[in-house]
Amino acid sequence: MNLKSVEKISKALSDVNRLKILKAIQSSQDKLECSTIVSFLNLSQPSISHHIKKLVEADLIEPQKEGRFYYYSLNKDVWDSYLKALEKL
Repeated sequence: MNLKSVEKISKALSDVNRLKILKAIQSSQDKLECSTIVSFLNLSQPSISHHIKKLVEADLIEPQKEGRFYYYSLNKDVWDSYLKALEKL
């Protein structure tokens, strides 16, 4: 993983709400629906969408559409690569 990717992911992780979203996804068998995220974070839908967009852009989470709903899961390959890149710094 190059330093530009590490920077992008680090910026995505710099918000506490995004960290809460990642934690929730990890604790829910790695698949979480957007409305569930809204219910436990106590933020508006547009705010949640903004945070999810940042995490998707950083490739930390992957969207999966099932019917009308989007589910999000952790991109474990990117997460593991990110942690390894941090160890090498």
